[in-house]
Amino acid sequence: MAAEIKEKRSLKGYYSITFLIGLGFFTMGLMDPLYDTYIPIFLGKFIESQSLIGLVMSLDNLLAIFMIPIFSAISDRTNTRIGRRMPYIVTLLPLTAIFFGLIPFSAMESLLFLVICIFFLNIFKQAVRGPVVALMPDVVPADLRSEANGVINTMGGLATILGTILLARLMDVYIKLPGQVEKVNNILAFPLASIFVIIAVILLFLFVKEKKLALKNNGEQAEKEEKTPLFQSLKAIFGEKEKSALFILLSLLCWFIGYQGILPFIGKYSVEVLKTSSGTASLAAGMVGIAYAIFAVPSGKVANKHGRKKTIRTALFAIVIVLSLVTVHGFALRAFGGEQPAFLWTLIFWVLLFFFGIFWVTVVTNSFPMLWQMADYSTMGIYTGVYYFFSQLASIISPTLAGAVIDIAGYPALFIYGIVFMLIAFFLMSKVHRGEAN
Repeated sequence: MAAEIKEKRSLKGYYSITFLIGLGFFTMGLMDPLYDTYIPIFLGKFIESQSLIGLVMSLDNLLAIFMIPIFSAISDRTNTRIGRRMPYIVTLLPLTAIFFGLIPFSAMESLLFLVICIFFLNIFKQAVRGPVVALMPDVVPADLRSEANGVINTMGGLATILGTILLARLMDVYIKLPGQVEKVNNILAFPLASIFVIIAVILLFLFVKEKKLALKNNGEQAEKEEKTPLFQSLKAIFGEKEKSALFILLSLLCWFIGYQGILPFIGKYSVEVLKTSSGTASLAAGMVGIAYAIFAVPSGKVANKHGRKKTIRTALFAIVIVLSLVTVHGFALRAFGGEQPAFLWTLIFWVLLFFFGIFWVTVVTNSFPMLWQMADYSTMGIYTGVYYFFSQLASIISPTLAGAVIDIAGYPALFIYGIVFMLIAFFLMSKVHRGEAN
């Protein structure tokens, strides 16, 4: 009984600090859905081929595959008065916000300006992502990380709701810009999101004392600041006899291939197939964000009760079922929807994506803690970086493949593509035998 009371007190204490740490993840949740929804639309002004748009979307992820592991590992070896992750957060996130706010203005000028802005945005955004995510396991005990990651994913979900349901509506608002004769739309959401990012960085810096919290949670390890060589750490991950780390990385590669193939085209699918407006197109991704906000913390609790592996595999199988229903919806829409489908078709699509979000957040919430469980304090950033290496590799591979699938077989085939990779991930996860909280 005493142990149970102690655990409850620990949860209560760490939820508040995790919520504050989640402000860093909030910034990613705010920018990513707007980016994924509207960058293909902006690119569509200059590029006709779906597969070429997918290729451009993949090129920015090429930066991520290098930047995230490198800066995650560098932050493991950083030692300052304000901590080892915070220096990167307070410098790189504001730079990210600036270039994010410039995106719609660059799209008004030319493809060249748009691509340059995307390039620098992703340089800064991908460099800071690893330190932002690695901050939580530095300061939260291992047995609480699934629930803590649920809190962080809730923050990301709330940001997605803010971005896709509220801010995105501003894309339909026409404004008069200096030097422009006519009013223009597709502008306001991006600079306003940038302001929210700056505010989040200020709050994170003021209220999260990283150095103090890391010492409290990790004691001697944090005080010694041991620096495990990068290649020694990578050898430990991939060279060990027990291959759980490798199999979970291969699993997440597959489920992110499925997810990253679908996500960039949801906005275009809504506009071109469901015939929604540009501002309404983001509501499809918003359904996933709502599910994130509601079910992130409960999914961590479920995993603590039933086991992370079992919870993830169940969620992956459920995603397969949901995507199968989305596929049926696509074929039915083509057969019975007509030139201007009734709103009911859109509503059904949103409901299915909401269920997709429930099971997707369950996978994401519990997979990171499984990998962190295999790391120690000195290698936390490296394990975080390797996670992102595989997830971003999927981001590079998948949009181009998915775009080609659409070009060849139409939009309904996109969801069959997702089903195949979710099933592969489901079977690979059966090979994972470590990473539980106890």
